[in-house]
Amino acid sequence: MDLDLTADQEALRGVFADFFASEAGPDRARAAEPSGVDSHAWERLLETGAPGMGLPESLGGGGSSLADLAVVAEELGATIAPLPLIEHAVSARLLASIGACPDPVVAGTEIATLALHPAQAGTSRLVPAGAVARHVVALDGGRLVLASGDAPGTALGNHGCLPLAHRQLDGAAVLLEGPEAHAAHARALDEWRTLTATALVGIARTALDLGVAYAKERQQFGQPIGAFQAVQHLLADLPGLVDGARLLAAKAAWAGDTDPSGADGIVDLNNNDITDFATLAGMSLVVAGEAATTATDHSLHVHGGYGFAEEYDIQLFYRRARAWSLVLDDPARECRRIADLLLGAA
Repeated sequence: MDLDLTADQEALRGVFADFFASEAGPDRARAAEPSGVDSHAWERLLETGAPGMGLPESLGGGGSSLADLAVVAEELGATIAPLPLIEHAVSARLLASIGACPDPVVAGTEIATLALHPAQAGTSRLVPAGAVARHVVALDGGRLVLASGDAPGTALGNHGCLPLAHRQLDGAAVLLEGPEAHAAHARALDEWRTLTATALVGIARTALDLGVAYAKERQQFGQPIGAFQAVQHLLADLPGLVDGARLLAAKAAWAGDTDPSGADGIVDLNNNDITDFATLAGMSLVVAGEAATTATDHSLHVHGGYGFAEEYDIQLFYRRARAWSLVLDDPARECRRIADLLLGAA
């Protein structure tokens, strides 16, 4: 297993690092609040082919792997780009896998998203990108359905200014039923976990950079505050957290690409050998969420009172780290789910 980036992935990382920095950085994220989406930046993103890059070339997509998408997702997170790329990519891949992906979704001219939780009384609640997506893929009872219609355009109020919305599933087209429906949704949800984890790694990476830069710049008692051990201790352990979360998310993406069916994954705690995609996806989301919340917390404290001021970028990263980590569920419940995967249900 080689988790280092290939030459092509390094090139991909450079292209999207430049794109997100110029078209969707923190200033654009701030301007996009409270809706959480920059429609102009999405139009520019269409020119790169990113919305369809994870789809088969036979459908007009880019044929990229989950590991390739993870490279892009980290750069998206590093700039907290207000773009629903992860939700769109995951739902488009699910639709393509069952031969039901509309052409506008392939092109990205119509946004698709994935409802993370089963519907309740015909309504999918707190759907990520639900405020802007025309198409919602959801579990409704034992059926996987596709609900298409005008997006509400208004997000539910939330601390991270994410485009969350409740979506009705009236008149939705049935895609799959029974075990196949649950399996397809579970696979897409694990891809969402993996890509969201890599985006959280990006948040943690930039939070560390912001904290270090401020510690070098801010002067107290005639010297940079980074000269004081109390400040150094806040930042010293963060690189290990970031690198560890990145490595685990990369392994999850590798597992997703290596064993798409999930039939050959290994969960061997005695030998510390885990290659099961579902297990690694959950682990990566929890670990990356902890890394991002810790990094943004420490960096904000390095900034002192300025860290809470709206004109400073760290507060944007601080809020999104927590919001992205909680979109699926309380991390404690996710940890219990992972424990069931590792040890068997209680």
